[in-house]
Amino acid sequence: MNLEKRIKLRHLKTFCEIARLGSFKKAASALHVTQPAISRTLAELEQMVEATLLVRDRGGVALTPEGAIFLQFAQMGLDAIQQGVNRLSRLRSGDAGRVRIGALPSVAARLLPDAIQAFAVLSPGTAVMVEEGPHEFLVNRLKAGELDLVAGRLGPPETMAGLSFTQLYLEHVVLAARPGHPLAGSSDLAAVADYPVIYPAPNSAIRPLVDRLMIAGGVSDPPRAIESVSGSFGRSLVLSSDAVWIISAGVVAQDLEAGRLIGLEVDTQMTSGPVGIMVRADEQSPVLVRLFSRAIGQVLETRT
Repeated sequence: MNLEKRIKLRHLKTFCEIARLGSFKKAASALHVTQPAISRTLAELEQMVEATLLVRDRGGVALTPEGAIFLQFAQMGLDAIQQGVNRLSRLRSGDAGRVRIGALPSVAARLLPDAIQAFAVLSPGTAVMVEEGPHEFLVNRLKAGELDLVAGRLGPPETMAGLSFTQLYLEHVVLAARPGHPLAGSSDLAAVADYPVIYPAPNSAIRPLVDRLMIAGGVSDPPRAIESVSGSFGRSLVLSSDAVWIISAGVVAQDLEAGRLIGLEVDTQMTSGPVGIMVRADEQSPVLVRLFSRAIGQVLETRT
């Protein structure tokens, strides 16, 4: 197909309305044109795409297999244009919109501050709302339309239904402790059971991986386990005691680099997993969401 054949908005609107309403008559009424005009516009579109998109049947109008495929992209195109028009309108009125971000703790600490600064350059004046929490809580809010995207670990399959995931990088967990901890330099995972252990919460994305790690190391049920997803609590407890904190590397990356915390020499590669961006799969991502995703990509490029 040659795109120089000039598909126009009226072709896409006509096709999408006929498909949505299942009737040439209803589509003509909705678009305030005559039925012959509707038929003519559809015929022009079918000629340009070199495919039959709709057929009449006893129930009205039915999509052909080619029509079903083309409808997805035609509607996405119309939605994108409308989003662009709305965005320009908000800019003229001084309202640059808002994007609502859910972030798992590792991303909130490692990536989000720089990403928000990069986003401010791409979309000046846009308000950013950031909500931090465990995986299940955030993806449920995303599915309910209360967040626009979630950045964090890929969760179990049962939590990802209805969502699409774009991988950004791989991350593993670390066992963090205070400098001078009795286990400093030790690679004996079983010895961790002799100390208080801060575990990720049961509904966190990394908990199943941590459970497997501990079982593999002979620590199936540590006697002094503490469950928390709070970065401030975990940091405070390990700095003031001999507790060991099992946490995603991104949460404590700056603490480890600055020497405020140390990582025990335990092999945790089996906990490595993808971190990325989650959005609803049943709709095209709004312009602001795509811009924020681009901002995250820019930050990662500067770090590689």
